[in-house]
Parts: sequence; C-alpha cells; structure tokens
Amino acid sequence: MNSKLRKYLTIITLGLAGGSIYFLPYIKYVFYDAQIAAMGISNTQSGLLLTMYTVGNMILYIPGGIIADKVSPKKALIISLLSTTALAYIYAFTLQFVIAMIIWLGLSFSTAFVFWSSLMKTVRMVGDDHEQGFMYGLYYACNGLTGALTNSLALNIYGTAGGDMTSGFVRAIISGGSVTAVAAILLIFLMKEDKTLTAAKSSSEDDDSKFRLSDVLKLVKNPVVWIVSMTVLCGYGFYTSTSYFNPYLTEVMGVSPESSGLISIIRNYLLLLLAPVGGLLADKVFKSTCKWLMTAFIILAALFAGVMLLPADISPMAASLYTLIPGAFSMMMYGVIFSTVSEAGIPRAMTGTVIGIASIIGYLPDSIYSVLFGSWLDSFGGAGYNYIFTFLAVSGIVGCLLALLIYKIGRKAPAQ
Repeated sequence: MNSKLRKYLTIITLGLAGGSIYFLPYIKYVFYDAQIAAMGISNTQSGLLLTMYTVGNMILYIPGGIIADKVSPKKALIISLLSTTALAYIYAFTLQFVIAMIIWLGLSFSTAFVFWSSLMKTVRMVGDDHEQGFMYGLYYACNGLTGALTNSLALNIYGTAGGDMTSGFVRAIISGGSVTAVAAILLIFLMKEDKTLTAAKSSSEDDDSKFRLSDVLKLVKNPVVWIVSMTVLCGYGFYTSTSYFNPYLTEVMGVSPESSGLISIIRNYLLLLLAPVGGLLADKVFKSTCKWLMTAFIILAALFAGVMLLPADISPMAASLYTLIPGAFSMMMYGVIFSTVSEAGIPRAMTGTVIGIASIIGYLPDSIYSVLFGSWLDSFGGAGYNYIFTFLAVSGIVGCLLALLIYKIGRKAPAQ
C-alpha cells in the first residue's frame, strides 16, 4: 500500500472512531427533548450532565495529554471505545439522574483522557506541516459522516417505539452506543501499528525536541498556549451551541421533535463534511488558519445575531434552513481550530500536552454554556434564546481578535 493511500485510510479510520465515541456524552444534540422526558429532568439538570463531563475532562486533559505522548495510540483508542460502549449500556438500563452523573464522569475517562489527545496528535502526525488544515478538515468530515450515520441509526430506531419517548430513547442509546464497539473492532484490523507512528515521530524530531515532563510548566507559562486555548473555547462554543437550535425550532418555531432531530443530524454531523472546505480555505486561499478563523468568527457573529432578526411569521421550514447556515460555518471553522497549534509555533513533541492544556479551557462551553443557557431557558422560556444568540454573537468578535493575536505572534516567532 502506498504512503498516500495509507495516510487517507488512517484519517478515515480515526474519523470512524471520533464520530461514534461522542454519541453518548452529546446525546442531547439530537435527543434533547427525549432525554429530558425519559429521565424526568429539567433543562438545567440536562446542562449539569455536561458540566460533570467537563469537570472530569478538565482534570484529565493534561495527564491524558502527557500519557498520549508516551503510549500506544492504537491501544488507547480501542480501550476508550469499548469502555464507552459499556457505559452506554449501563445508562440505557438505569436512566436515573444520579447514576447518569456518574456515567458522564466516566465518559470523561473513556472519551477525553488519552483518547482525545491521542486522536488529535495522530491526525497531526499523519500530515505534513503544509497540509495540516486539510488533514484536520478531512478528519472532521469523516467524523461528521460517522456521527450522522450513528445518530440517524439511533433516530430511526427511536421511531420504532411508536411515540413512547422513554422506550424510544432506550433503544436509541443501545443502538448508538453499539457503534463504538464496531469502531473498536475495525480499528483492531485497520489502524496502522503503533511502531510506525513512533518511527515517524522519531524521524521527524531530534533528541533535543523530545517532550520532557518538566516542559509542562514552561507550556503553562507560555501566553501563546493560553491564547490558543481561548480561541478553541470560542470556536468550540459555536460548535457545541448549534445544538440549541434543536429545542429552539421545537419550542419557538413549532417544528416537530422528529423533524428538528433530523435537521440537527444534518447541522451537527453531516455539515462536518464541509470541514475539509474550511481546511482548503485555510491552506490554499487564506494561506493561514488564523486568517480563515478571523473571517469565520465575524461571519458567525453576524449569523447568530441574524437569528433574532428573523420575521415572526417566517415558516418553520425557512427557519430550519436558516439554522443550517451558521451550522455550516461552525463546522468549517471548528474543523481546523486545532491546527492553530502548528501556526502558533508549538513543537510537535509537545502537541499532545498542548492539546491537553488547550482542551481544558477550550471545552469549558460544555459546562459553563450548557448550565448558563439552560438556566436562561428555565427562567425566560422562549425569550432565553435571545440571550443565547447575543452571547454567541459577542463571542465571535472575541474569537476574531484572539485569532489575530495568534497570527501576529506566529509570524514573529514561528518555531519557538
């Protein structure tokens, strides 16, 4: 097998793993109303599940990143996938809030500990420096396609319950959660052996550039790492917050839960097929990930502000289609957000650890946004969406300024 084909097959395989493993922790993206009904919880409690998940992630990202720089990526990915399947089955047969909180904490071990940093580091090492944007974009496209198929399968099986939301939700969990087991089996046979990645790393780095534990403190003190982290936060904030279009369409626009769920699958997963477009724009058009991010952040700020300007008599279908536009730009932007690590001049040997640090800050929206937005919806009802969309519009402006900072810093010190 030639090296180019092997490169793309590796990215596709990683996309299969990444697209299926996050079905359970982010199940509310598609089954928001069904989860609340089946568990008998409030919007705020729904947000607290992600808060528990994110708290676990914050504790585990840095040690997970360090370990990811030293252990077999293949073994880390397979063990993580199988553990996630087990947690999905436990959740399906309990559906109690307290147990779910423990399960969501467990998911931080199975999906964020060594899995995430191993995944992102492998994606970076598969591609050369001049094609980082496209490699990350291609990964997210495969990720999105797999996520769409997983959720479509779960949504179709959910519909077999004949309107019983609890029974349908249980069936959806079991079916969607089983896909991670399938992904693990495929990885056993398809993923390149760990020795090759280790050899590739050794050939591209000399002994002086290899990661040392003492470098963690240096990274924490490096302001560039924190700027990258805050940029990831703004970008991921858009990516994760598109899930609130789902209840917005059902509560405010009168779209049925099934139709809103279908639109959500398109918006949150299928549109990730546009991620390579974002990568190509960054690599070929803007010649810089940061320049593309500056543009995308401003466009997203305008689009989320535009939701509040939609006419009151707009048809549900037109409103649904409009939500796909910010969804598309969110996916094209988020698909390349981690390639800022390369543009910021971070050495490859420290990639896993930097991604761990950046992920602690970058994925705070899962805890802060979800609880904050949930409290607005519980307090203000449909009017709470105006608070959500205003907040996101402002974050787009902040993200643009942060991307500009990384661009300027990277040009002054390209490889420190």
